[in-house]
Amino acid sequence: MARTTRGFSIERAARAFQANVASAGPAAAASYTLVGGIILLGGIGYAVDRWWGSAPWGLVIGLALGIVVGFYELIRVAMRPPTGEQ
Repeated sequence: MARTTRGFSIERAARAFQANVASAGPAAAASYTLVGGIILLGGIGYAVDRWWGSAPWGLVIGLALGIVVGFYELIRVAMRPPTGEQ
């Protein structure tokens, strides 16, 4: 069996990996926004509860706002057309 010229190449694998990471950047940022929004706004709601003694409403409202903001960003990135780089 003849050996093909398109064998495994570290350089080609590195280029493909780099392209995959670059194209996944916006989706990764949106997922970080989702998680960060929930944690940050939930934490602010918890702090408001501790400060005003209004438990659990500040936490519930903060978590709900974090979910809304996070999913908004996730949907915004998901609906963006691809850049078309090949």
